[in-house]
Amino acid sequence: WRKLVRYEAAALEAADATAAVSEADKQAMLHIAPGADITVISNGIDLTEYRPAASPAHPLTRSPAHPLTLVFTGKMDYRPNIDAALWFAQEVLPLIATREPAVVFQLVGMNPHARLDVLAGHPNIEITGAVADTQPYIQGAAAYVIPMRVGGGTRFKALEAMACAKAIVSTSLGVEGIPVRHGQELLLADTPADFAAAVLRLIDDARSGAPLAQTLGAAARRFVEERYGWDAI
Repeated sequence: WRKLVRYEAAALEAADATAAVSEADKQAMLHIAPGADITVISNGIDLTEYRPAASPAHPLTRSPAHPLTLVFTGKMDYRPNIDAALWFAQEVLPLIATREPAVVFQLVGMNPHARLDVLAGHPNIEITGAVADTQPYIQGAAAYVIPMRVGGGTRFKALEAMACAKAIVSTSLGVEGIPVRHGQELLLADTPADFAAAVLRLIDDARSGAPLAQTLGAAARRFVEERYGWDAI
């Protein structure tokens, strides 16, 4: 890692200009190359491609097979995604399943790594592998979860879920670089107990008829429309 720091610093100092996808990444670059000329140009999303479901199903009844689904998407051989999936499956999901034994955690993405084999066959976990389109999975979930604990950049998966107007529960790092607010566009939680409690809150509110999931989803969609459409960027 020391060799990589020297290499990255030399590259930054030699470049006429550098683009970073988040303010956090810019500050990390400036830490190793204080004189670098760095401009933040965020990741964005095609708002015509990612849209809310035309007729969203009730969040607790996506399908008879998966009445209560929590979805996480991404390349499943990417180390931060592997860590997130294992942490959620082993530390958070059991807390949710104690109250909601029918819950299903869906890992949607290509190239599931061998480290995820320990989750195969678990009655509350489904590993889909590559799919033609992630949107139906996102749109049909009771909640979209982003249990990221490592990694940098701007979380494109968060922008996808927000553009689909989906209720999200994320760690703080899972939306690093995106200026969202807890309780406004999504729910934030950084411990297993808090993460499980946030998911259960969405489930309880949906059962009671409270519009929390819809309110968060609508606010998230407005947020990406205002800040992360390619036209604006």
